[in-house]
Amino acid sequence: MQILFGIETIITDHHEPLEELPNAIAVIDPKIKNSKYPFNQLAGVGVVFKLIQAISKRLNLDEKEALKYLDLVCVGTISDIVPLVDENRVIAKLGLKLVEVTKNLGLRYLIMASGYQKIDSNTISFGIAPRVNACGRMGYEEDALKLFLSEDEKEVKELTQKLNQYNKDRQETEKLIVNEALEKIKKDNELDNSIIVLGGEKWHHGVIGIVSSKITETYYKPSVLLCFEGDIAKGSGRSILGFDLHEALCKCSTYLEKYGGHEMAVGISLKKENFDKFKKQIQEYAKEQKIDKITPVLYIDGQVNSKTLSINLVNELKKLEPYGEANKMPLFVYKNLKIDSIRALTEGRHLKLTLKDEHLTISAIGFNIGNLASEYLIGDKVDIVGSLEINNYNGREQLQINLKDIMKSI
Repeated sequence: MQILFGIETIITDHHEPLEELPNAIAVIDPKIKNSKYPFNQLAGVGVVFKLIQAISKRLNLDEKEALKYLDLVCVGTISDIVPLVDENRVIAKLGLKLVEVTKNLGLRYLIMASGYQKIDSNTISFGIAPRVNACGRMGYEEDALKLFLSEDEKEVKELTQKLNQYNKDRQETEKLIVNEALEKIKKDNELDNSIIVLGGEKWHHGVIGIVSSKITETYYKPSVLLCFEGDIAKGSGRSILGFDLHEALCKCSTYLEKYGGHEMAVGISLKKENFDKFKKQIQEYAKEQKIDKITPVLYIDGQVNSKTLSINLVNELKKLEPYGEANKMPLFVYKNLKIDSIRALTEGRHLKLTLKDEHLTISAIGFNIGNLASEYLIGDKVDIVGSLEINNYNGREQLQINLKDIMKSI
């Protein structure tokens, strides 16, 4: 039995466990081998919630004593980017209803600070999660805890301002590391490898996980980024569908001190002197897995045209919410549209178009594909793929397509 600081210990987790489990009163993880729990994709907060439910039941407490935490469980579940299916979907859908009327003062102020008017999965993913995660990433995780525990309005206001600032600091730090990583990739011809493995001095270990995600998204290759801290290299990795990064670490653990995670995201630690050896080993393994044969695929759910596209259709699709990992927003193809206007926004990062089909004019926005603006001209006929949105501007509702891909009509 494991006793830490004189306290009998129960361990909860949702990552892939190693063969040998820690010695404790209980290790609760639905991914443990031979686990009988019917759903093994719970977020860490979801595992804790199930423990709370079990304790409440054992103590004969009213069911609401556990369910009152569902707003925070929902936030944690969506933020952890676990598949929003099965029990996670129930947690997210019911939890969002509780978030709308949350009694948690910190969560209320955080929602207001995010600027989002509507409470949905996007509000959590892009408004709440970055601010909460920034605390841990920048080394101030206790402030996030204080925010959700505090019942003092003055303290909550101050903590909310701190979280906003941490998030801004995180963004600046992230930007610097991204630029350094991109330079290394170009300088060292890293794109010739099946997996991108980079190391850097003074890279903030709390941020490189996000940078790894950006690198993987940009080049559609798994990536592992490590920061050198004295004699140790610590870091994170992100993968693509079809390559199990955790399994790769299991096969290439010769030079690793610690590692953990799951198929799509991992954390690792090794001695700095073993960095090059580990890099060579995992690159050879990735090459054997023929990662270069894996190509990104867009799964299109349907086709729309001037007769079927409407605000009513978008409202009907809202019944499928909450959207998230493994329950993505439906994607539609719209063919033979004429470009009426096209330009790049935000220093060339994003693409903005207006498109015409007979008498119908459609607005479209493509995030992080601004480089395509130079490939098309006004008057070109194009086919596009994207999700359907309603853009509210000055109290006026307008259909908008969030572009995922575009090509010239055949």
